[in-house]
Order: sequence, then C-alpha cells, then structure tokens
Amino acid sequence: MRNSITAPRLRRILNLWPPFLFSGIRVLHIADDWSRAKVKLKLGRFNRNAVGAHFGGSLFSMTDPFWMLLAMRRLGRDYIVWDKAGEIEFVSPGRSDVFCDFHLEDHVVEDMIAETADGQKHLRWFESHVVDGEGKLVAKVRKQLYVRRKRESSGAGKPA
Repeated sequence: MRNSITAPRLRRILNLWPPFLFSGIRVLHIADDWSRAKVKLKLGRFNRNAVGAHFGGSLFSMTDPFWMLLAMRRLGRDYIVWDKAGEIEFVSPGRSDVFCDFHLEDHVVEDMIAETADGQKHLRWFESHVVDGEGKLVAKVRKQLYVRRKRESSGAGKPA
C-alpha cells in the first residue's frame, strides 16, 4: 500500500470494493492517524441466513482487514504485517444493522515495535465486538496478526 493514501481516500476505496459494496458493509470512519476505524453492516435481503439474522460470513468479513490495515499504517514501511488467523464466536442473532469499532492503541503499537526490534516475528491477537444499534453484543471476532521488521537487503547495489 502506498504511503500517499489518506484515511478518507482508503475509506472511499473500501466502500467501493466489491466484497464490501455488495455485502452491505460500509466503512463509516478511519481516523487520520490510523488509530481507529468504524464499520457498519446493513441487514439486507442478500446477507441474511435461514433464520433471518446476519449471515456469519458477512459478520466476519466486516471485521476482516481492519486490524491489519491499521497496524500496517501505524508501523510504516519498515514492517511486514499479515493476518495469520481468525475466529468468530456468535453470541446473539443480529437482526438489525450491526457495527464494529477498532481502536489500535499507542501502547500496542509500541509493544509491537519492541517485540520485533531484534528482527523476530511477533504474533498478536486482537478482539473486536460486533454490536447492534442498541449496543447488544452479536459476535466476538478475534484476529491474529503476524508482525516482523523487514530485513535489510544484502547490500548489493549499495555504495561502499
């Protein structure tokens, strides 16, 4: 991802991205400092399951890229950040629009930098809560990120 992209521009791009656009997922906000994001999943005819609640795949999709995107932007180009694992726990049926907030706190970013300072990988779990408009918990989603500082090149082509 290019460093020139702004948070509002990424929000617009994600809102036009077909997996979000056609699933009823809307990115409501991404903070300019990449510390927060807020996402909405509209309950529609095409993302309901057999009992009229949100389809579980849509609930997971609405949370999928955000921890990785926020961490990538906060850590910068000197780091590799990948999604490593994910899991979802369905708590109650979502029968209305649902929301998820992500907050990547400064101390967590500092921990990731410290844990990878020696070039080793760092695996970190993040938990998100999907809630309805009244704040009732619908699902808990956990994502594990793989974070590592990029290795320096071998020196070929660099001045002596």
